[in-house]
Amino acid sequence: MIKYIILAIFSMFFGNILSQEKVLLYPNGVRESNGITENESFQRSDFVINITEPRMYVYPVEKGNASGTAVLICPGGGYSGVSVIKEGEEIAKWFNEFGVSAFVLYYRMPNGHWDIPLKDAQQAFFIIRNRANEWNINKKKIGIMGFSAGGHLASTVGTHFKTKNERQAFMVLGYPVVTMNREITHGGSRKNLLGEQPSDELVKLYSNELHVTGKTPPTFIVHAKDDKAVPIANSENLMKALTEKKVPAELKIYDKGGHGFGMRKSGIPADNWNEELKTWLKSQKLIK
Repeated sequence: MIKYIILAIFSMFFGNILSQEKVLLYPNGVRESNGITENESFQRSDFVINITEPRMYVYPVEKGNASGTAVLICPGGGYSGVSVIKEGEEIAKWFNEFGVSAFVLYYRMPNGHWDIPLKDAQQAFFIIRNRANEWNINKKKIGIMGFSAGGHLASTVGTHFKTKNERQAFMVLGYPVVTMNREITHGGSRKNLLGEQPSDELVKLYSNELHVTGKTPPTFIVHAKDDKAVPIANSENLMKALTEKKVPAELKIYDKGGHGFGMRKSGIPADNWNEELKTWLKSQKLIK
């Protein structure tokens, strides 16, 4: 009986994911190892750990309903795993409701190999651009989104691009880790990404508030003051940098929300942030 209950729960949470198109980022295999030897597994109902096979799942919009806009979603998890339902599938389906195609990224865990998640996210963005016509996407309207440590990854992609084709059309960051400054970062994310004793140069390289330029994509950020995991200073400092460089940006701050609220409703003001995001997307002419 217990076996069948477990199977039913697994089917309920992951049946939809398994029905989506799975796109391997490196069909011929990865070039470098992240050093993880344990098998990929579910630590809890929606949290995947030990990712060594980088991939993304496609949530497309049919041509007649497509806005042309697309978003690559980086779920959070402290760079130890990814919250694939609350910060992945649920977000993707919400975007689909108003014509935005979405892609949920299963990036490799860094395990101290700091460059690997960035490589995976950049490769996913490259694939989306290359297959844009197939998925009814405008190449000029592809953005990136991330939550918590996934927000760090998304903001790294959005501030470390080198060419015009690597630049995103927009960034959306939910309660993001932005800096690797020990005083205000999320300790677990820093350790998992950079290792125990990173150099000052590496800390600066991955403190994304230091890499904002006038070419950084328009950005929407949401954070709660009572976030005990990732200090709101991460978002505030990024917003300050964006403002100084005259990048169109909006920071929505809520008194209550904690950390990791995704788009699930819990009877607090932060419940409405997705509607604020939708309004912002309209203001950027990304949706009608």
